[in-house]
Amino acid sequence: MKNAKHNNQVRIVGGTHRGRKIAFADSDGLRPTPDSVRERLFNWLGQDLTGKTVLDLFAGSGALGFEAASRGAAKVVMVEFERRVAQNLVRQAEIFGWDAAVSVVRQDAAAYLQSAAVQFDVVFLDPPFSWQGWDDLFGLLSGRLKPGAEVYIEAGKIPDLPQWLDVRREGRAGQSKYLLAVYQSSSRFNDNYS
Repeated sequence: MKNAKHNNQVRIVGGTHRGRKIAFADSDGLRPTPDSVRERLFNWLGQDLTGKTVLDLFAGSGALGFEAASRGAAKVVMVEFERRVAQNLVRQAEIFGWDAAVSVVRQDAAAYLQSAAVQFDVVFLDPPFSWQGWDDLFGLLSGRLKPGAEVYIEAGKIPDLPQWLDVRREGRAGQSKYLLAVYQSSSRFNDNYS
């Protein structure tokens, strides 16, 4: 029988650190993306993220961002608002030897997007289920995406998406729904999020 608790560890499912465990801090609403979902996501993205710039906007356990680092991402930015959780992400990056490739920013997601000067190839959006800021987030996100960027969304209910996100894959696991979309940077998309 599978234990309902996750024992504050998740396993990296692929790449150079496959099988290693990431420890994470307790936090209300923190629910690491399950191994099977991460495996599917990285099959969709391709196993090798060499040279990619990745944003894990609601980093939480760090499972998605550390998975990207294990698969060769050149730069992973993890944004986490809660101090204790962010401090743990820094510790885990140091333990894995990723302190050069992984940077942890303790900031609100919207504030980060407003101030960031970087554009990303891959973005992970996995906020707490109770989070309600999708419209504002999409309004800020498009300016941080490289043409053809891939955006992963995991939520209890998938939000209404802007026209510039073209859904390529979808799935469901328990209460979570998730999808992978591609950023269409064409100016023909003129909606409330641009």
